[in-house]
Amino acid sequence: MMSVTNSGLNPIKFPNPSMISVNGVELEVFEAGTQNAGNPIVLCHGFPEHAFSWRYQVPALVEAGYHVIVPNQRGYGKSSRPAEVGKYDIEHLTGDLLALLHYYGYKKATFIGHDWGANVIWNLALLHPQCVDKIINLALPYQERGEKPWIEFMEEFFGSDFYIVHFNKQPGVADAILKENTSQFLSNIFRKNVPFAPPEPGMSMINVATAEKPLGEPLMNDDELSVFISAFEASGFTGSINWYRNLDHNWHLMAGIKPRINQPTLMIYADQDLIPKSPTLMDFAPNLEVLSLDCGHCIQQELPDETNQAILNWLERQNT
Repeated sequence: MMSVTNSGLNPIKFPNPSMISVNGVELEVFEAGTQNAGNPIVLCHGFPEHAFSWRYQVPALVEAGYHVIVPNQRGYGKSSRPAEVGKYDIEHLTGDLLALLHYYGYKKATFIGHDWGANVIWNLALLHPQCVDKIINLALPYQERGEKPWIEFMEEFFGSDFYIVHFNKQPGVADAILKENTSQFLSNIFRKNVPFAPPEPGMSMINVATAEKPLGEPLMNDDELSVFISAFEASGFTGSINWYRNLDHNWHLMAGIKPRINQPTLMIYADQDLIPKSPTLMDFAPNLEVLSLDCGHCIQQELPDETNQAILNWLERQNT
């Protein structure tokens, strides 16, 4: 077990990883609760994060009777980082989760996602609905597929310097600057009660990486932050940024897929996030419950007790 001191100055243990070969890559997977085999739950992190972002949820879910599986998804941590940008499209990302289930001998599981992890799970439920039992997603609601590809739409709406557009229009630039400023960037972005993005439309993520006076209080202490810093110092950011570089490709891939998610779903929003609450989410996910917590983007790390209670209460209602 990996042990660090959490923000409350208490020791917290996180499972040691295993390297698992699935879907043509190796994934670094943290597993707990093997005694609860038969009741799987998979936790999917966002950008620029790590499986360790679920450190507060793992012990609570194990205690509640779940076999908890937490991958560093492709491009992150010690997991494979394919050189080809197209290897990070939504078919590959969802295919990794499907293959991971099969590796453990499961046909379906409950999936919990945050940020980009939520996006992968929304699409997993569309592409492989048979493997998704229940969904809990944090921060990012289902993104309705509009008439224009995502990057074209974002560039028109936010401008060419908006960080997601910048990732696509200037490949390699942000990768190098973020890697050069890994510690400062992660320290700046992991803050309480703030959005997890440049604070104003038009700003590049580079502004966040090099800012001398970040907004908000630190989300975690030095021991916790060091887990993220050491991981990205080793891996760099290109693999994780390549998820964004497939947005338009994903838009085309999903063109013929009916946007209907029938699984029981809990959506947890952050009131102080920039990501808007979706007024139409129930149109796509009719078996939906919605909850909002008064925090910034990193919901499960900023308000772990409240997040755990919300997750466990909802799961208990679904299982009765």
